[in-house]
Amino acid sequence: MIELKLNRYAKKVDNFLLNFLKRQSKSLLVSPMKYGAISGGKKIRSTIIFDTGKIFGLREKKLLNICAAVECIHSYSLIHDDLPCMDDDDIRRGKPSAHIKFGEATAVLAGNSLLTLAFEIISDKKNLLTLKQKNEIITLLSNCAGHTGIAGGQELDLKFENKKKSFNQIIDMQRKKTGKLFNFCLQSAAIVANKNIKVKLAYGEIGEDIGLLFQLSDDFLDVKGLKKLVGKPIKKDRKKGKSTLISLMGYEKTLRYANNLKKKILLKLKKHGKVAKDLTETIEFIQRRNF
Repeated sequence: MIELKLNRYAKKVDNFLLNFLKRQSKSLLVSPMKYGAISGGKKIRSTIIFDTGKIFGLREKKLLNICAAVECIHSYSLIHDDLPCMDDDDIRRGKPSAHIKFGEATAVLAGNSLLTLAFEIISDKKNLLTLKQKNEIITLLSNCAGHTGIAGGQELDLKFENKKKSFNQIIDMQRKKTGKLFNFCLQSAAIVANKNIKVKLAYGEIGEDIGLLFQLSDDFLDVKGLKKLVGKPIKKDRKKGKSTLISLMGYEKTLRYANNLKKKILLKLKKHGKVAKDLTETIEFIQRRNF
């Protein structure tokens, strides 16, 4: 059931991106951009946005631009993370990383182009949102993708290698690196639903917790996952001296922390009843995923 939902939403977002790129002037970067953003991946962040939209009674059409923008940001970050100057990974989603397929310079430029494309998609005149909503979403996405979010988290991740860091330092790094974009996913849906600042921030916090749970799942997969299913190299965190909760506390203690985190998230969503069923289902999948 969850796999069918993920596939349906992934196709919607992929088709949107393909059509959006068709409207633009062609360039040599379109091919590597498609390679990074459209080829493979579960598009879980888009699913989270659609799921949150159901809680607020929003039409999928109103959220599609936001989903496409999120996937552009996520894909740009993966292309750059895989570069030799960063995590130096040759495989992503079961195929050669962008810099292996197209070369390092092209990969950097394709990542940069996906980053800027995200904001173009949000501001597009065909986007059904009001100017106020677009401005608020662009500001939020900037904060979650830049030095206070993904980019800042990646910098900490690299600087923390082969160093003993505290629990709070590791959590802060992972919340920035992964949690902030999930924060955006839930908070942007609240913006579209015209919720007040208190509600928007509350959903952002839930999103950040979901993102942290997602990162912890990634860490578990690195330890016990199968390379064929994960689609990228495994057991690399220990080799590279990555600072993770597993390296700090051990696998079992980190698993207990993740289980408690999931319970905390689900408890916050329980008050919404059946309308939160899809989001709850996706959160359960995040922890048990084996891709």
